[in-house]
Amino acid sequence: MSNKARREGTLIRAFGITALAILILVSITGADPFAYVTSPGIDTETIFVIDTATNNLKAVVPVEGWPRDIAVNPVGTKVYVVTPGISTATVSVIDTATNKVSATVDVGGYPMQVAVNPAGTKVYVTDRDGTNISLIDTSTNTLMAQINVGMITRNVVISPDEKKIYAMNPFNNTISVIDAITNKVITTISVENSPYEVAFAPDGNKVYVTNLDSNTVSVIDTATDNVTATVSVGNSPSDIAVSPDGKKAYVTNSGNYNDPGNTVSVIDTVTNTVTATVHVGITPLGVAITPDGKKVYVTNAESDNVSVIDTATNKVIATVNSGKYTINYPTGVAIGPIIYTNMTGQSTRTASNATEDIGVEETEFSLSEEKKAVEFNNSNNNNSESDNGNSPGENDSSKNISTPGFLLFESLICLYGGWKFSKK
Repeated sequence: MSNKARREGTLIRAFGITALAILILVSITGADPFAYVTSPGIDTETIFVIDTATNNLKAVVPVEGWPRDIAVNPVGTKVYVVTPGISTATVSVIDTATNKVSATVDVGGYPMQVAVNPAGTKVYVTDRDGTNISLIDTSTNTLMAQINVGMITRNVVISPDEKKIYAMNPFNNTISVIDAITNKVITTISVENSPYEVAFAPDGNKVYVTNLDSNTVSVIDTATDNVTATVSVGNSPSDIAVSPDGKKAYVTNSGNYNDPGNTVSVIDTVTNTVTATVHVGITPLGVAITPDGKKVYVTNAESDNVSVIDTATNKVIATVNSGKYTINYPTGVAIGPIIYTNMTGQSTRTASNATEDIGVEETEFSLSEEKKAVEFNNSNNNNSESDNGNSPGENDSSKNISTPGFLLFESLICLYGGWKFSKK
């Protein structure tokens, strides 16, 4: 068989395999993520798992100790829960595939808050009774270091570039900025009374801190580590979450016995002003936003439920109860990323096999043919980026769903072009 005929046969086979891969990818949909809610109420000591597509309770995961705070790793496979108790000082690790505790890590003291770094390799845990932040290696679920802040910290967050750590110091109204490489405090930022919770803007340029006893939110510029704005919100602001596009921040106002809050303040992060106030249940504490930015989940501790807010209308569209548990006192909430079906892996493997079957030595495109194919592919990429940038209202989830199929479509076109060239 001639080299030309062999090339034609190989390309035709690859063309067919890639076409099949595209048909498989057409059926891919991003599954809605789950919301994980801590419930340290009477005789519960559980994590409630809520399906954000239906706003129904999907599972109840028992844990040891008093579930205080919660975080999900970036790929959505593990949930980390701070579980202090009379005889426990641990972090429980939940496998999201089985909704069962797969490991516990003893960190000592009274573990308070938890955060996962963007790479998912480290977990940071604050201690209510000590001055250290515990650092857990997620690959081994073991304690790898203790970061000495020099004062009691309440909450902690890691910058998106993983260069700095910000720790809340509620008893002296400061934020400690820690070098994430050396684990040393590099500066301290003064804020208002009782810094309580903290959240990063998605681009890492700003940190938002709720000040519980000042009814304010401090806005910190991470380039200079200075407070650039102070936003007045509702009574006793507790938790805060920033939308995926960075344009809004949602603050739960927990209130107190004489002046109940029971609201969520919506902050415009461009103007640093409150643009809406949403009434929710009694004593809202935790808040989290879905990856597509369309819904906000708020735990109402004394209502024993979770409010779901539509971000387009700033209205409560659903209330999720805790099933058979009547007194559960939901506090923290974390939402995992959008999960894709197994079709994604199958399609990726199909495309990979197609590439392997072609073989570099068998294609033997001339340089001019390869250049034409690359130029055509690049022109499609540029058009795609332009369209994505100009499409109003498009969210990350739609981009993630469409990208694999579009790339395979480009590959199909290139293969067809190569086949046409070989015919010549």
